[in-house]
Amino acid sequence: MEFKHISVLLNESVDSLLVSDSGIYADGTLGGGGHSYEILSRSKTCSLIGIDRDREAIEAAKKRLNKYGERVTFVNRNFCEIKNILREQGIDKIDGAVLDLGVSSYQLDNSERGFSYMSNARLDMRMDTSGGKTAYDVVNSYSRDELAEIFFAYGEEKWSRRIAEFIVRARSEKQVETTFELVDIIKAAIPKKARLDGGHPAKRVFQAIRIEVNNELNMLEDAVKDFVSCLKSGGRLAIITFHSLEDRIVKKAYKDLAQGCTCPKEFPVCVCGKVPEIKIISKKPVLPSENELGENSRAKSAKLRVAEKI
Repeated sequence: MEFKHISVLLNESVDSLLVSDSGIYADGTLGGGGHSYEILSRSKTCSLIGIDRDREAIEAAKKRLNKYGERVTFVNRNFCEIKNILREQGIDKIDGAVLDLGVSSYQLDNSERGFSYMSNARLDMRMDTSGGKTAYDVVNSYSRDELAEIFFAYGEEKWSRRIAEFIVRARSEKQVETTFELVDIIKAAIPKKARLDGGHPAKRVFQAIRIEVNNELNMLEDAVKDFVSCLKSGGRLAIITFHSLEDRIVKKAYKDLAQGCTCPKEFPVCVCGKVPEIKIISKKPVLPSENELGENSRAKSAKLRVAEKI
């Protein structure tokens, strides 16, 4: 299927980067190339490094950004490796970067990838399909306690233990192989009255499994700090999140980086030597406009936070 993805908070995020003609920018979550296209279109000479661990995203973005030729460098890696990526490209510092976290519309809509609870497919959910554990592995090999823990921690699912128990019981008779099989188990585990609230009953569990499969949160705080360390003075980092877990991590990382001296107040002079590395541009997260929400329902939970390197 064609790789399609509607970039959320597109103008707001690219506006915040203050794109310049001499700038070097990084799109750490290239996807279909929407943010990258907008960055490149703002200048006749700026250059961009497009990073994505999904090979299909890289190939789709190459087609979309073809007219920008050598101004774009494509890297099929995880954005958490930003320091090594820049070192390998011979780049010391960059002028700005954007991270559009979460799963792309293409990944959700492509039933073969197994991300969606709305279409039937083999359990997979890998953003990098070249290797690593799949959703099938998680569902069929994790213990009851391990499943309950990730459902609660990554999905904030209050029925986490009961769902885990139902999964373990079901797989004792037959391995859980498809998304719809998993959905049916989740529906059976959640009491009927509780299923009437909060959208699709499988939403939180699918989110949790996807985060576990792709290790989305464990390296995020370090990645934010690594991106900041790669910015020139005055360079900006724009991060779009789609659920509270991501947003809390980004908010905390920005707060830590913006904080100066941490010595106790009674100390007459600073001995820690800590100075602020960034200033936070968006004191409150930027949210999608009513027009954008009307055109793209998946933008509903999006939040943009922007920081500038001091």
